Amino acid sequence: MNIAELAEAIGLNESEYLELIDLLIETSNADIAQAESAVGSADSDTATRAFHSIKGAAANMGLTEIADLAKQGKQMARQNALDQLSPLLQRLRTKLDALTELSAAKKA
Repeated sequence: MNIAELAEAIGLNESEYLELIDLLIETSNADIAQAESAVGSADSDTATRAFHSIKGAAANMGLTEIADLAKQGKQMARQNALDQLSPLLQRLRTKLDALTELSAAKKA
C-alpha cells in the first residue's frame, strides 16, 4: 500500500492522509465492535449500518480491500446472515491492525 499515492489521489499530503487514517481506524474499530454486538443480539439493521459506515470511510480513503470486506458484511447483514459474519469481522480487524502498523511506521 502506497500511502503517498493514496494521499495524492484524494488531494492530501501524506501527513494529512495519515491523520485521516488514524480517524478511520478509530471509528472503524468502534463500528466493528458495534457490528459484533449487533450479531450477538441478532440486530441486522445495526450491523448493516456499522458495515455501511466502514465501507464509506474506507472507499473515500481509497482503501478498497477494507471497503470490499465491509460491503460483503453489509450485504450479509441485510440478508440476515449474521451467524456467518464472524470470519469477515476478524478479517476486517486484521486489515485494520495492519493499517495501524503501517501508519505508526510512517510516523516514526
